[in-house]
Amino acid sequence: MAVSWDRKPNCSAALPDNGRLTLLIGGARSGKSAHAEQLVTALPAPWTYIATAQSFDAEMDDRIALHRARRAAGWETVEEPHDLAGTLAKLPEGRPVLVDCLTLWLTNRMLADADLETECALLENVLAAPRGPWFVVSNEVGLGIVPDNALARRFRDAAGRLNQRIAAKADRVLFMVAGLPMQVK
Repeated sequence: MAVSWDRKPNCSAALPDNGRLTLLIGGARSGKSAHAEQLVTALPAPWTYIATAQSFDAEMDDRIALHRARRAAGWETVEEPHDLAGTLAKLPEGRPVLVDCLTLWLTNRMLADADLETECALLENVLAAPRGPWFVVSNEVGLGIVPDNALARRFRDAAGRLNQRIAAKADRVLFMVAGLPMQVK
């Protein structure tokens, strides 16, 4: 079978009528958030941006500022580091939503000693029935070396399981590498 190198999948194409959930996954600084923002802003405004980050240092302050500066007018930002499922469940019907990101939310819940299985199941249930075009960003943290401490291994494993669960529910999954989307599903 010949491989065609001149044809790329259109990862910016609109979702089919029944396609409501897109998962964008990739490594740090792979272009996940920027591409997700492009996909969302191709849809009619208003758009909802659910930010899960919490800032505890200057570097995270800079990251949050970069994300805010990149977003155009038309975005409503909801900062929700903990009750992601509850926040999603309350959103208006039909509004494009960007969740950025699942792994920061997972970190917040782990640091709060939450029941991860219960909370991930609640989130999975809400994401399984989106009430509009929803775009969810997550980090792929399992491609590197095995972490040398138990907490980091627990996080890597929990993130991998959560990403698998959400990918199974998603209508489309894009893997971001060097700013380029590859359609996985």
